[in-house]
Amino acid sequence: MAISRRQFLALSGLSAMGAIAHPLYSCSATPSTGFGALQRDPETLLELPSGFRYRVISTEGQTMNDGYRVPGAFDGMAAFPGPDGSTILVRNHELMPGALNGVQGTTPQKYDERGAGGTTTLVVSGDRQLLRQYTSLAGTVRNCAGGPTPWNSWLSCEETVYVPEVVRDGVRVSKRHGYVFEVPAAATGPVNPEPIVALGRFNHEAIAVDPRTGILYQTEDRGDGLFYRFIPNERGNLQAGGVLEALMVSDRPQLRTHQKFPVQEPVAVSWVPIDEVDPADDTVRVEGFRKGAAQFSRGEGICYHDGHFYITCTSGGDIPNGQVWRYTPGASHQDGGTLELFVQPNNPQKLDYPDNLTMSPWGDLIVCEDGRGEQRLIGITPTGDLYPLARNVRNQSEFAGICFAPDGQTMFVNIYAPGITFAIWREGGMG
Repeated sequence: MAISRRQFLALSGLSAMGAIAHPLYSCSATPSTGFGALQRDPETLLELPSGFRYRVISTEGQTMNDGYRVPGAFDGMAAFPGPDGSTILVRNHELMPGALNGVQGTTPQKYDERGAGGTTTLVVSGDRQLLRQYTSLAGTVRNCAGGPTPWNSWLSCEETVYVPEVVRDGVRVSKRHGYVFEVPAAATGPVNPEPIVALGRFNHEAIAVDPRTGILYQTEDRGDGLFYRFIPNERGNLQAGGVLEALMVSDRPQLRTHQKFPVQEPVAVSWVPIDEVDPADDTVRVEGFRKGAAQFSRGEGICYHDGHFYITCTSGGDIPNGQVWRYTPGASHQDGGTLELFVQPNNPQKLDYPDNLTMSPWGDLIVCEDGRGEQRLIGITPTGDLYPLARNVRNQSEFAGICFAPDGQTMFVNIYAPGITFAIWREGGMG
């Protein structure tokens, strides 16, 4: 659905909305798998189950506290504890060079003067009111997803491999791209943009950190992408370097995981080293696959929970409409751990192109769809049952950046375009 600029900017004044049952979902959820049918939203923005409410807290084009406009293409995001019970959100903007709605910033704090991507930071009060928002990373390209760290920073990932030597889409960049950048949650303005070269130069998507070991796990949004881990030389100091490796299914080298694979049957894995982490060309995944690493069909979201990592493959599966994998690390670096296909419904009515995901306070995964047609948030129970939690009724733009406030009582999520950030809560609490 197209909306005018005037209508769009007016969204920032909306608050919590009630609804009437929407017939499409009247049989889609049961009390044991979800919160019931989604309800019609009079404001035609967001359908939620009965008892859930939302507030629009940020929209593309608003004037921020630093005087710049809120950039477009709202993507990955994470929530951190702030002062006085507030929540700090660090939000990605997946923008190409030359984008008119790009991230703004002063030249000394821009990585590449021609880059339009980056991050903005929002501070939200305990009663879900926006206190301030501002630029926190500028001059990067296609900041798609990323991940939070246990030391309260956001790792913002570039999903591109632009180089100055090649003109792409009519634009020449001035620096190499394809890196990860760190943004402390406490930053009050643009950070000094330093690429973490040791994490590799490739089409980065998302990152999750094992809080027990400090090891990072990374996805790659390519049809033939790999799944990586990074063992840092110094925990919490990623600029100190480390070892980059790619996952290999131990008894099936060069496995293409979109092919037939048993559901919920763990297999042993090992890890192969990546020697050239910063190649001139886009060859990190080529090196890994040559050494036996498994290919994942568009690896996207990743999150950690209770000793496991959950990973989405947007175009994996037999149809292909998407998969969710579960990786369990071993007891040591030498013990590679196990990989299992956790969910593969092969039914777009249940799950269509899963992207960002997070673990909810009630123990279910919440997955953002980036599919065809309508876009939903889908809940996945520990046993693999699926249910709808929200539906975008404004347009057919994807959900992104799903995360929860530190107290677990507010869910935050973005609509990608035109950019909208929501705060969502449930009467009586989320748990």
